[in-house]
Amino acid sequence: MEERKDISFRIGPIRPPSEADSLLIQVTRGCTWNRCKFCQLYRHTQFKAYSADSVKADIDNMVILADRINKYKNSDGSWDIDGINLELGMIESYDERQSYYMMANWLVRDGRNVFLQDGNTTVLKGGRLSDVIRYLKQAFPQIERITSYGRAENLSKTSPEEFADLKDAGLDRIHSGFETGSDKVLQMINKGVTQEQEIIAGRNVKAGGIELSIYFMAGVGGHDLTEDNAEGTAYVINQVNPDFVRVRTAAYKPGTELYDEWKQGLIIPCTDEEKLLEIRRIIELAEGVDTKIVSDHILNLLMDIEGCMVKDKERLLAIADEYLNMPKDKQREFQLARRMNMVVRPSQMQLVGPGNMQHLRQIIAETPDDRDWEDKINMIIERYI
Repeated sequence: MEERKDISFRIGPIRPPSEADSLLIQVTRGCTWNRCKFCQLYRHTQFKAYSADSVKADIDNMVILADRINKYKNSDGSWDIDGINLELGMIESYDERQSYYMMANWLVRDGRNVFLQDGNTTVLKGGRLSDVIRYLKQAFPQIERITSYGRAENLSKTSPEEFADLKDAGLDRIHSGFETGSDKVLQMINKGVTQEQEIIAGRNVKAGGIELSIYFMAGVGGHDLTEDNAEGTAYVINQVNPDFVRVRTAAYKPGTELYDEWKQGLIIPCTDEEKLLEIRRIIELAEGVDTKIVSDHILNLLMDIEGCMVKDKERLLAIADEYLNMPKDKQREFQLARRMNMVVRPSQMQLVGPGNMQHLRQIIAETPDDRDWEDKINMIIERYI
C-alpha cells in the first residue's frame, strides 16, 4: 500500500499583531540582513527564497485542506466545530496538523486576509512575488488583503513601477521595521540602512500605491540618543507620510548584542518615561501627514495612544501628559500593573484587587533605586519578547 503523503504547507515563526487572523504563507525563510543588535530571531537561520513553484505547491495543499474543512460548513454559514476538531485530532503528522489548524482558524474567521512570511519577502524580484500573489488570489478569490514584511534597504532599491506591479497582483500593505529614523541610532543598532534609504523606500512604496506600515522602537537608542531617536524618526515620518506608525517598546533581550552592551555598562537604557517622551515628541513634530500612530503590542505602556498624528494631535498629547503628570508612586503602580497584564490604561487601576495592589506596592518599596527599578521593568518586559 502506498504511504499517504502529508498535506501541509510551510509556516514561519512571526507575523505582525495586526495579522493575528491572517493566513500565513512562507515565501522566504529568515532575514536577508540578520545582524540587527536587538534581534536574534533568525540568527541561526540561513536565508532562503523559495521558488515560485514551491510556494504554489504550498498553495495547492492549502486548497486541498480548505476543501476538507469546508465540508464542515453548514448551509446557514455556521461551522461544525466539533467535526473539525475530530478530524484534526485524527491527523498524525505534526506538519499537517499545524497546517490544518491554521487553515481551519482562517476559514472559520471568514478567511479574508493573508500575510506573506518571513522577514523580507519583497526581496523576490523578476515578477516572482507577483506571480505567487496572483496564483494565491486565483486559489482563494475571497481574499481581501495581502500584506508582507519588507526591509527598508531592499525597498529603497525597488522602483515605484515594481511596487505598482505588486499592487496590481494583489499586495496591499508592506510592514517595514524602520525602528528609528536617526542615522546615529541606526548605526548603533547595526540596522544596515540609512535615514535616506528609509525615505526613498517609503516614498517608492507609497508611489506604487501600496500601504506602508512602519515600526518605531521607542527607547532603542538608549538614554544618550533618546532625542536623536525621536527627532530623526519624526523627520522620516514627515518626509514619507506612511499610513501607519506602529510603536514597539524597546527592551534588551538576553542573547542579543544590545543586552550584552547593556550588561557591560556601554548603554544606559531609556526609562519608561523617556520612551513615552520620545513617542510624544514624534507626535508633536508631525506636520502635513495623515499617518495613524498605532499602539498594538503588549510591550507598550499606553495602548490608548492611537489616532491620526496631526488631526488627533492634541488628544494624543493629552494621553501622554496624563501619565507624565501622575505622582511617581502612581506611575510605578501602573507600570507594574501594565507590564503584568493586569490593566491596559491608567483609568483601570481601580480594578486591581487589594491583594494585587499590595503585591505591586511591595515590589515598589523593595526597589527604591531608579536604575534598579528600570532594570526590573526591563526584565519583566523580556518575558514578552
